[in-house]
Amino acid sequence: MEARITGHTGLLALIGSPVGHSGSPAMYNYSFARLGLDYAYVAFDVAEDRVKAALDAMRLFHMRGCNVTMPDKTAAAAFVDALSPAAEIIGAVNTIVNDGGRLTGYITDGEGFVNNLRDHGIDIRGKKIVVAGAGGAATAIQVQAALDGAGELAVFNRKDAFFERTLETADKIRAAAPSVRVNVYDIADTGRMTEEIQGCDIFVNATIVGMKPMEKETVVKDKNAFHPGLVVCDAVYEPAETRLLREAKEAGCICVGGKGMLLWQGVAAFKLFTGMDMPVDEVKERFFA
Repeated sequence: MEARITGHTGLLALIGSPVGHSGSPAMYNYSFARLGLDYAYVAFDVAEDRVKAALDAMRLFHMRGCNVTMPDKTAAAAFVDALSPAAEIIGAVNTIVNDGGRLTGYITDGEGFVNNLRDHGIDIRGKKIVVAGAGGAATAIQVQAALDGAGELAVFNRKDAFFERTLETADKIRAAAPSVRVNVYDIADTGRMTEEIQGCDIFVNATIVGMKPMEKETVVKDKNAFHPGLVVCDAVYEPAETRLLREAKEAGCICVGGKGMLLWQGVAAFKLFTGMDMPVDEVKERFFA
């Protein structure tokens, strides 16, 4: 890394909290070096209430951009200058590009999710998908799945002050993809969640449950929800095998971890930052094998 840093090196970063476990710096820095790009990528632990200050610093330091992870995705959308169409619908961003001080927010999580499944030979068209969570990544998954032809979505979220926003997002999805059936449920209704998972093709955990320090927890409280052939995906990528995936695997499910989603959303973000294609096969072999 030291040999690559010059007085002209552009800075990119990941912001969120926690970020110490992230594999993004290694993935991006390898790709920059491989393609001869004069950029460096680091991770900054930024609490949700400090997002505006972080984006002001991005302008001040002329950073090329940043990725945004939980819990900062929704807050970041409020402080950029423009949003991509998908990010505007979702109300969250995971990628910000700085063009001369003008910050544009994008969301590539949904694209990463769909492409990760495709990379595992799984087609979402016509499938019933159950999603736990309604934050930035979860909503991106829901929207992209609907736009790419899913047949039905069942969304589970906490019935808190943000539940109304979950219902509003469901209305936006219905408007954008009228053929997709969308239902929203309280995640505390474990009986309903068990029933919906038992009748679905793909289950997705898009909450932080399973991520450190909650690695001993799972959003699926009843293991009877699992059945052989069910595709179970976890957006959590550290640990690589969460309790959810371990228990799903024991039940004969097809398990897809979050590292692939990280890779494919990163592929899309890399293109936005640099205008070039990430060396996907090399990155996959080196960091995701």
